[in-house]
Amino acid sequence: MVEKKTSLDITALARDLRVGHRAALARAITLVESRRGDHQAQARELVQMLLPDTGKAVRVGITGSPGVGKSTTIDALGTYLIEQGNKVAVLAVDPSSARSGGSILGDKTRMAQLSASDDAFIRPSPSSGTLGGVAAKTREAMLLCEAAGFDVVLVETVGIGQSETAVCDMTDFFLALMLPGGGDELQGIKKGLVELADMIAINKADGDNLKRANITAADYRGALHILAPRSEHWHPPVVTYSALAGTGIAELWQKILEHRTAMNASGEFAARRRDQQVKWMWSMLEQRMLARLRSEASVRAKVKKIEAEVADGHLTPALAAGQILELLQ
Repeated sequence: MVEKKTSLDITALARDLRVGHRAALARAITLVESRRGDHQAQARELVQMLLPDTGKAVRVGITGSPGVGKSTTIDALGTYLIEQGNKVAVLAVDPSSARSGGSILGDKTRMAQLSASDDAFIRPSPSSGTLGGVAAKTREAMLLCEAAGFDVVLVETVGIGQSETAVCDMTDFFLALMLPGGGDELQGIKKGLVELADMIAINKADGDNLKRANITAADYRGALHILAPRSEHWHPPVVTYSALAGTGIAELWQKILEHRTAMNASGEFAARRRDQQVKWMWSMLEQRMLARLRSEASVRAKVKKIEAEVADGHLTPALAAGQILELLQ
């Protein structure tokens, strides 16, 4: 009888979410983020139920170093998209949030226009403290936002390093924001980030910065010619814009749409989405396996014993890994 009630609750939640109830979307994401076993089972049922309603949104990953103006850019871009008749969701991938509290909650105050709109939904990342855990929850949250009728999902990477790759792997378009600077700034750029980017956008191209922004853009164009692009069907453009003044935002979005058209025409869009689905599956599998190792008391005790034997040099890591795998059977 309890199972029937759970199923009915999930069905009602799915129904409310499909018609765009914000409270239902918030509840659904909270369910996805919960670490409780029964909640996780319900969340899996809910996402499976909503799967036919997902996949239609434009998924854009946005990265950039602190001070580049990510929040202002998301505020300006999101507001522009809403003016064009879209519904916009903003999610964050922040593996450091468990330690530092993250920044997107503060960013909500800096996304003044967007956070005040009924057509926008802003959600911080769960503070699970691990990149894999946060990325998995963000992927599920993205599907829920799509099922709730959001046309554009902006995924912000707040962390650094691997979080950029994680966001790139869950979005259709990866946007790297940069600041105007001289040639010295270009020396410090992460080659890996440029190789991931589908476009580089130089922010703060206004006033006295305008000339420097144009020079920086030219430098990045030169750098991109040396590197092999992610796709043979798309050469990443370098654009300049000002989030504060609102100039160049429409052009920035136009490039994102051009990329989608090019990827669709070549068949690469569908192929990339398929690859992402398989990557998500393996990521979820890893998370489930780790969760089981941590949650089951008997298994946890045996793992601790194996850990101690490895630390004392009585057992090789390879044999230990095999023994831990046997515990999961």
